[in-house]
Amino acid sequence: MATYVIGDVQACLDPLRRLLDRCRFDPAQDRLILAGDLVARGPDSAETLRFVRRLGSVATTVLGNHDLHLLAAAQGLREARDGLEQVIGAPDAEELLDFVAHQPLAWYDASLDTLVIHAGLAPQWSLAQTLALATEAEAVLRDPRTRAEFLPQMYGNDPARWSDALSGVERLRFVINCLTRARYCTADGRFDYQEKGPPGRQPPGLLPWFAAPGRATATTRIVFGHWSALGQIEWPQYRVWGLDTGCVWGGALTALRLEDGALIQCDCHR
Repeated sequence: MATYVIGDVQACLDPLRRLLDRCRFDPAQDRLILAGDLVARGPDSAETLRFVRRLGSVATTVLGNHDLHLLAAAQGLREARDGLEQVIGAPDAEELLDFVAHQPLAWYDASLDTLVIHAGLAPQWSLAQTLALATEAEAVLRDPRTRAEFLPQMYGNDPARWSDALSGVERLRFVINCLTRARYCTADGRFDYQEKGPPGRQPPGLLPWFAAPGRATATTRIVFGHWSALGQIEWPQYRVWGLDTGCVWGGALTALRLEDGALIQCDCHR
């Protein structure tokens, strides 16, 4: 059995199929973890969701910011564009949206000591707290009533720093922002959600979230997507792997085999 984690697909179904072929992925015995942003910007948002959904329990997608944007657009809170209209207008839209809403915000395998998220973590969060907070937010997103109440309040950059005293909407917004949008923070864990460039070009005082001093998850292997401008995949000094290699922009789609650390790629041509 092999476990493959694949970076941001963003509706690029053909590269996903080709990469799985290159990995010799066998759904009868292998596992597939997708690092979020299955939809938007690429040509096949609806078909990508259908493909992953048909894989059943062997495939898991951690939610990304574009996946959440799809849920908000379906509720009329944001414009349905960049291919999201394919999903919302599809005859099986209800099933596809329910599939998205029931995906996790974080995935962890203790035997491989590997955590998969879409974007980032607060430096104060331990592994156990990360998983607990993800579960807390997932419960809100999975219930149609609480999801409808929360999504209109999901957008916004505040609060920018974690506190265990956070509650209600502010607590949920921080958790979801961190797990699906984070790139940079200050040394004390205050997040800047505007800066998107590669490390080395950020304003003074900002660090990649994984380089924050004293990060409580420093001993856990973490795999994420979201940051196509990151500039490299493996950051061994931090035990993190960033798998968004810009497929939708004509870059590559990347898979990491967790059991032996092998990287497999296929080119993406728009």
